Amino acid sequence: MLSTNNLQFSYDNKTVLQFPDIHCQKGAHWLLLGQSGCGKTTLLHLLGGLLTPKVGNVSIGATNLSNLSGGKLDRFRGKNIGIIFQKSHFVRSLNVGENLALAQQLAGLPISKSRISLLLNRLNIGHKMYAPTSSLSQGEQQRVAIARAIINQPAIILADEPTSALDDTNTDEVIGLLEEQANEVEATLLVVTHDGRLKSRFQNQINL
Repeated sequence: MLSTNNLQFSYDNKTVLQFPDIHCQKGAHWLLLGQSGCGKTTLLHLLGGLLTPKVGNVSIGATNLSNLSGGKLDRFRGKNIGIIFQKSHFVRSLNVGENLALAQQLAGLPISKSRISLLLNRLNIGHKMYAPTSSLSQGEQQRVAIARAIINQPAIILADEPTSALDDTNTDEVIGLLEEQANEVEATLLVVTHDGRLKSRFQNQINL
């Protein structure tokens, strides 16, 4: 479902980051481990089509992301890839429900208020539907970010350091939510982190 081949990237055309080939099956859960500065976030952005590789390619199913550009890539990403960033980048002028509706619109999909409500309720934040995102606690922001990542039932869920600032209890809760939601839509889940606490949670692991 998610695979890479001979993937390389450079920010300055001098230092080249080289990444191992990845092959993640549909519905599998993977942990990508590595210390700060080794290129984890860069790799996640390559997998999500946010960066273009210098060499090599990223494929999701039968689609090579390098063959898509502009609006086609944006729509493909919106429908097939859910990304949870280290920091939740919400449109501050929109409330929680409107941020999720925007994710549907940008993917070229119709707005489904029923699905938005369903997801928020399953994540125990249904009462925050009309709340401004600036009023959310850190835990609530993470739940909304998860909801936004899976609102369009993507084939791939990418999570960048989702537990780096959390204690053990909240770490277990967030990873449990990610696994549960990935299982619900049979999505491939890839968690990118330097958090060694997660090693015991994932059978499939990649080390950078």
